[in-house]
Amino acid sequence: MSVETTAAPATRAHHLPQVTEARNAGMPLDLEWVLSAQANTSAIERRAASLPARRSVKKTHQAAWLLKAVTCIDLTTLSGDDTARRVERLCAKARQPVAPSLLDALGMDPITTGAVCVYHEMIAPAVAALHGTGIPVAAVSTGFPAGLSPLPLRIAEIEQSVDAGAQEIDIVISRRHVLSGDWDALYTEMKAFRAACGDAHVKAILATGELGSLRNVARASLVCMMAGADFIKTSTGKESVNATLPVSLVMIRAIRDYHERTGFRIGYKPAGGISKAKDAITYLALIKEELGDRWLQPDLFRFGASSLLNDIERQLEHHVSGNYSAGYRHAAS
Repeated sequence: MSVETTAAPATRAHHLPQVTEARNAGMPLDLEWVLSAQANTSAIERRAASLPARRSVKKTHQAAWLLKAVTCIDLTTLSGDDTARRVERLCAKARQPVAPSLLDALGMDPITTGAVCVYHEMIAPAVAALHGTGIPVAAVSTGFPAGLSPLPLRIAEIEQSVDAGAQEIDIVISRRHVLSGDWDALYTEMKAFRAACGDAHVKAILATGELGSLRNVARASLVCMMAGADFIKTSTGKESVNATLPVSLVMIRAIRDYHERTGFRIGYKPAGGISKAKDAITYLALIKEELGDRWLQPDLFRFGASSLLNDIERQLEHHVSGNYSAGYRHAAS
């Protein structure tokens, strides 16, 4: 089955998703389940390699899928030289990520990105710039990206970001707990992070490129979900290896298993290295095939990206006009 022969995802005016189902309440740590998780690396890599080769999406189908991808982007700036003005420009782009002329030509209503993701110091200008839009502000936390600061400081950082107005918190786990197989420590840490978030949703960044094996990725995914994570996320974007299709397949199947056992739907966020429109479609196809259409909504799926939107806009402009525009015409900040 190709994506092109499947109904394209509906994309309408997008604001903060209306979540009607119960938030993940977590569960006691089930070590038997965790330790039973395995990963057949060769089979996973074959499955992942087959996706881009057998997915053909053209013309209006491609445009529809790309618009869906836009609504699932956490538009991100995580640079040491971030300023309030840069964040304000980013938020303006989040409010109007695609030129109105393109949307009119495609017969689409206005859309927004899924969220804006920033460091703690940039929460205030982001919240002010997005006031009244329904677009949530996500903040990276817990000693991002290494996650090696003292635990009380990491918890305090979460609490301060929530107090500042962040509605989503992207935390980083302690990789050493995974590498040493200390699943109790990882579970306890994640429980503390979830508690500190309160009503803010928590995305657990596994930093999969530093976990050593796909089996560790599967086990860490399960532990974080058991401890109450609302999303599991591949990477900080600062590792040498970030989001990949094999890692995504492992994490998505862990999400599916957790849903089948508990009834809770957990979100998924690939982050880092996803910069091309064709890659976004591949990830959406993977989500559709492995988890189903419900996960193709921004309350359950996000791209962590800064340059992806640029390429999507260029592809949409080509679809409408037949010409590619210069990349600088679509700068986000």
